[in-house]
Amino acid sequence: MTNEELIEKFESENITLAPLQKRGLAYLIDELLISVLFALIYLDQIPENVSTEELIGTINSLFMYVVLLKVMYQTFFVWMYGATLGRIAVKIRVISTADLENPSLLLALSRSAFRIISESLFYLGFIWAFLNPKRETWHDRVANTLVVNAN
Repeated sequence: MTNEELIEKFESENITLAPLQKRGLAYLIDELLISVLFALIYLDQIPENVSTEELIGTINSLFMYVVLLKVMYQTFFVWMYGATLGRIAVKIRVISTADLENPSLLLALSRSAFRIISESLFYLGFIWAFLNPKRETWHDRVANTLVVNAN
């Protein structure tokens, strides 16, 4: 879909792009939820009486599990509902630019995986949205998605 067709479709469907403030708040909610979920799942793997260095080492050893949990969370919710719990709370959703519906499983997975890369590169992929008229992050561009206000 060309930009002109996309603009026309947005106008006819009364779709508006989500403000970056809402996206930021949704991000914070999701990160908090994932942190709590991670703590509940892996709390028993962290010994009680350890030094700070040992605690950091234990948490670092679980890093890949955090990444996997984030990818699974983002993929599942974006694929099934078009929004994570944080996005649902602030009333925004992710749509595919091809059909303005929830992204397919493959698109949701690629978006989630590339989101981790964007975070790892000092959040440059997120900062890109400030400079982009469609407020696309790098992971939006890779998956051909946009974040819009939920109706």
